[in-house]
Amino acid sequence: MNIQGEVADGFEPVRDAFVRNFEVLGDRGAAVAVYRDGRKVVDLWGGVRDADATGADAAPWERDTAQIVRSATKGVAAAVPLLLHQRGLLDLDAPVAEYWPEFKAGGKERALVRDLLSHRTGIPALDRPLSPAEATDGSSGPRAVAEQSAFWAPGTEHGYHPHTFSWLLGELVLRVTGASLGKWLAEEVTGPLGLDFWIGLPEAAAHRVGRSAVLEAPRTTGGLRTRPKRNVSEAYADPDSLTRRAFAAISPLPDENDPGYRAAELPGSTGIGTARALAGFYAATLGEVEGRGRLFAPETVALAGRELSAGPDRVLVVDTRFGPGYMLHGPASPLLSPASYGHPGRGGSLGFADPEAGIAFGYVTNALAASVTADPRPQALLRALRSTL
Repeated sequence: MNIQGEVADGFEPVRDAFVRNFEVLGDRGAAVAVYRDGRKVVDLWGGVRDADATGADAAPWERDTAQIVRSATKGVAAAVPLLLHQRGLLDLDAPVAEYWPEFKAGGKERALVRDLLSHRTGIPALDRPLSPAEATDGSSGPRAVAEQSAFWAPGTEHGYHPHTFSWLLGELVLRVTGASLGKWLAEEVTGPLGLDFWIGLPEAAAHRVGRSAVLEAPRTTGGLRTRPKRNVSEAYADPDSLTRRAFAAISPLPDENDPGYRAAELPGSTGIGTARALAGFYAATLGEVEGRGRLFAPETVALAGRELSAGPDRVLVVDTRFGPGYMLHGPASPLLSPASYGHPGRGGSLGFADPEAGIAFGYVTNALAASVTADPRPQALLRALRSTL
């Protein structure tokens, strides 16, 4: 395996784990980046750009190859409401309906902005799933979640909102700023920081994005259990379960290699970027990176890692922890330490920051496995990273 890039002295175990991901854990094309105290210490990439390419058609993954990161998008998108809060433009304790009056229908009048961000609004699924065209048209999704009756009283329980999070957060930001979340992010965050990350892929960058493919992950993973518990498997298999309905809020599943889907602004799933950009984003939440200003004030860093939801997850059927937009460290989604905040993407991608260690991490892959949270490949990289600190 031809691995490109560099690691700083002392971080060689991360490179070894990255190589092993290709040799043992089924990676086809991937990249990983790590910052420590604003300095890049790991920047590696390897494999093929397109997961389904073989032979002469298998172009190599290059330094600037980008990839869709699925729900790891949520962590980047969460910076927008936190920055609006930091600037005094968004009150996390206000009812969502204060900004979006139509949202109060269906028993949601008491849902707070912090409930929306921490998967507590009670609308992880829709009574009528949306088609991919409806999901990306900019209006059907927000209208559907506004009209949807809550599955539980908002604020009383939590359950992961895999797809509906996109329309909830996107419409909230639009009502507060007058701009789409993807546009606001590009103008206020990723553009000024020089990060190759987009929610709504511009045509000019489309040639840099590799094709993804769902691949069967190996069962032998060095001690990590990849077979889900029986109750989790049953929840995903049952078409009437809230779990299955939540992940089927868009039906049929969209083609993630379709240019139209990649260009859509879904803050919960269509983020596209490099591992370097994902890690660089989280590094910027902690402090200055390569001479560019920090994103979060210290108070906002503390807020990002503040637990708002914990315990049994009505959708994922395991115990999860969420802050305002971020998944927090726990058994279902191990990050570096209990201080970490970030978000995995179903199938493998992961990004997070750890304020105590000064670490920011980004991993992207085109080989999408069956994992929802704790994919063995980024977990192997995390174990190696811990050994260097």
